Amino acid sequence: MGTLQGSWIWYELMTPDPQGAREFYQAVGGWTISPGHGDQDDYSLIARADGGLTGGVLGLTAEMLSGGAKPGWLGYIAVDDLDAFLPRLQQAGGKVLMPAREVAGAGRIALVADCCGAPFYAMTPSPPPGGGPSTAFDPQQVGSCGWNELLATSDEAAVTFYTSLFGWSLPQTMDMGEHGPYHFIAHDGVQIGAIMRKGQAPAAMWNHYFRVASIPVAAEAAMARGGRIANGPMDVPGGDCIVQGYDPQGAFFSLVGKNG
Repeated sequence: MGTLQGSWIWYELMTPDPQGAREFYQAVGGWTISPGHGDQDDYSLIARADGGLTGGVLGLTAEMLSGGAKPGWLGYIAVDDLDAFLPRLQQAGGKVLMPAREVAGAGRIALVADCCGAPFYAMTPSPPPGGGPSTAFDPQQVGSCGWNELLATSDEAAVTFYTSLFGWSLPQTMDMGEHGPYHFIAHDGVQIGAIMRKGQAPAAMWNHYFRVASIPVAAEAAMARGGRIANGPMDVPGGDCIVQGYDPQGAFFSLVGKNG
């Protein structure tokens, strides 16, 4: 297992219609999404074709929606000691949006925001008996997240924030002209995504790209099931293709895969 601190270990879809989202993403992403289980009947698990887990689906209640919760995807970044990490995050310019709490059988989590306001979960996981490393992120595995892209109000501030807190490295930077630099980020020598300026995006956010076998097939499935394509398909360096859109419940999603 690689270094825990700084690993992307889980991805969570928040949606007001878990059944509708289940039908949509099973068709688009090729996932198997379980119904709620046990005491967590409002929480479903997202599994790849080989059974590896990528994340979960959280049903948003009317109370959550009235409190400001919105449909969307959030990622979880692992930390060695959550309670020791949170003061460091605040000193670096981040904020704690929801205080640390225990999740039975999973670990200790807190909803936080980075120095630019982009939200994510910080988590110290409790590995289940017989469990192994997270399968949520894998650059080449269909069904896993293959790329994590931060849209930041200040790319320079975000680079300093994440490299200092998580030990991420910067293998290279690509000049995107009027859009500014595209800072590739790596963890344990593996490229995990990039940091860039948010441009016209309404707010700073993490954009998670899930790998599918075929972008044209996934895009067609998304539109056939009530989704809307906002950007792409577009070829990107490395031989892949990406597409971005909104699911029928309003959550923004991004996909990466082959253009064929």
